[in-house]
Parts: sequence; structure tokens; C-alpha cells
Amino acid sequence: MSTATTTMPVSTAATTTPDHPSLQHFTLDDLAVYTAEKAFGPTASADFRVFYVGRDDVHGVLMHLYTRVSLSVKMNMFGYDDDDLNTVLMGLVQNPSVMVQVTLDKSQSDAAGCANDFVIGESATSQISHTKGGVLDGIVAFEGSTNWSSSGEGTGINLTAAKQNPGFKAQNNTLAVYTNTYEIAKFAARLDYEHAVAAAQPQPSFTAAAPAAPPAS
Repeated sequence: MSTATTTMPVSTAATTTPDHPSLQHFTLDDLAVYTAEKAFGPTASADFRVFYVGRDDVHGVLMHLYTRVSLSVKMNMFGYDDDDLNTVLMGLVQNPSVMVQVTLDKSQSDAAGCANDFVIGESATSQISHTKGGVLDGIVAFEGSTNWSSSGEGTGINLTAAKQNPGFKAQNNTLAVYTNTYEIAKFAARLDYEHAVAAAQPQPSFTAAAPAAPPAS
């Protein structure tokens, strides 16, 4: 892996605002607005829901979750190319009250936008780090085949149009979101393991960019 020094973009994005309540009050039903039906059926699971790229607004689901983080992020992502989510995550990195732990696959990620909360590497047997999920605030977890990219998430989907705008692209991916405490604890422990394995591998060097100067009064 290259050891070239890379500048990290700094964001001042807010993590929790009055317009974006924290995950302390989150329920899975909050995500119904991102489905094609705008609702979940009467037999929907109390602690597990699945969203479908190209049918549901998966990008909206992820933004909903990440903009409400106030405590911690643990995640591993194979395929990291979403400017919106990166901006939110960089804001969390800059927030001293939020713990951010991110693992990225060596073959799919470069050093741009990374900080000392991030590691880049492979699996324990030198294979790709293919996990695509995370645990947020220890309250909600997500995982599935969805990577962070425009086509991976089906970004820009119109949930009410009979036909999508020209240029719209969506892979066949799923995103499961769950609040089951047992599964969250297991997944968090596994993310810690994958992070430790990658952290023990050679890492690129990072140089944080200076914060932008405040506008002149």
C-alpha cells in the first residue's frame, strides 16, 4: 500500500440538530417514508426491516441514520464512494463526543477523507474486507449487499414516479436495518475484530487539513 501523505477534508457538519433528532428516540417505523409504500405492513418484524435498492430510497435510509448519530459509529464498508455520507461521517470524526471506528477494504478505498479513526486493510487471511454494515450509537445496526456509491444505493430514486429520470442507476442490493440487541452486540464485536485485523496491517499516512477560516464579518 502506498504511504503517500494525503490531505483529509474537514467538515463542520452538525451531528444532531433540532431538525434531526438523535437515535435515542429511533424506531424502525421512522424509516417507512423511504419505502415505495410509505408504510410497513401489519406483520412487519418489530426489530428487523429490509430495504431494496432500486425500489426504496436506501440512500435516504442511511442518511436518516447517520445524521442522528450522537454517540458512536462502528462500521466496515467495502466500496466507499458517497460524498453525502462521507461529509456526515467527517463531521462525526470532528465531534469529540462521538467515537468513530471505520474499517475500509484495501482494494476499494484510498486515503482521501480518512482520519486516525479509519483503518484500511484486508481480512485475516488476506482476502477482501467485504462486510458492508455498521452499528450506530449501539442502538441500531445495518448490513447487507449495499455499498456506498450512487448505483450501489440507487441514489436519486423517485418513489412516486412510474419511470425514473434518465441516467438513474441502481444495483440489485439490499439493506437490512435492525434493533435486536443480541444481534447488535454480536455484530459490534465482529466489527471490532475486523477493525483490529486491519489496524495491524501497514497504513497510509494522513495529514488533516486545517479548518476553513470563518467568513469575514
